[in-house]
Amino acid sequence: MATETSSLAPTVLLKDEIDQVTKFYDLIINFFANYSFQLIGALIIFLIGYWFSSKVGRWVLTLCEKQKLDITLSRFIANTTKMLIVVMITIISLGKLGISVTPFIAAIGAVSLGAGLALQGLLANYAAGFNIILIRPFVVGDTITVQGVKGVVEEVLLAYTILRDEDNVKIMIPNKHIVGEVLHNSDENTLLELSVGIAYHHNPLEVITLLETTFSKLDFISSTKVPQIGINEFADSAISITIRAWTPTANFYEAKHNAYKAIYLALEQAKITIPFPQRDVHLYKTT
Repeated sequence: MATETSSLAPTVLLKDEIDQVTKFYDLIINFFANYSFQLIGALIIFLIGYWFSSKVGRWVLTLCEKQKLDITLSRFIANTTKMLIVVMITIISLGKLGISVTPFIAAIGAVSLGAGLALQGLLANYAAGFNIILIRPFVVGDTITVQGVKGVVEEVLLAYTILRDEDNVKIMIPNKHIVGEVLHNSDENTLLELSVGIAYHHNPLEVITLLETTFSKLDFISSTKVPQIGINEFADSAISITIRAWTPTANFYEAKHNAYKAIYLALEQAKITIPFPQRDVHLYKTT
């Protein structure tokens, strides 16, 4: 009797497994029989909607470029438009299947709240980047100085801004350290401040005219702003003349070296003396 019972046990287990597989198979068949048209309709709606969102995104980007908007702002508007259309199409597709999106929205809200508390710094950078893209205090190619860092704006992203300095070093500044700070924007140029001393027996006004002519011939000096050249002070050993000119930031140090070279050659050709510091020492003989 015991032997007969033990031989029937595997048969019972096999029958239970077959019944479970059959129920699962029937469930799938019933699902596709009842919702096949809804599923196909939802898939078709989503694919068409995604294709439409890509078309609209490219159209918005082209429209922004025609309006000569900043490339960063143009891409942000185009990507945001595409994302919103995809979200709307997804909601419509889920509704076609009879799935309510309300629980998903509630879950996303709860997760977003927790993520927001954990990622406050990152979200602050994104918020600041969004502010920069909308207000546009600077654009790609401008020279900015912020938080003691100076460079040419290479790219503006939502999380950070990329600068490139005179040494071709890439600098990444989190956007939260830009918004709300004192920002210097000199467009694509940087102020070049130079000084040279001449001996007192020379006429400083003639030297100023000579330097103005010299700088007007330099191709690395910005032509949009006329260089400012004048007497800075009457020092102990020389008359100090300063030059303030604008030059492209990308070649700042090269322009500085070439400008001093041009000053030296112009003064040497005109026989203008650059004096060295002098001190008069008087010796008194006491009895």
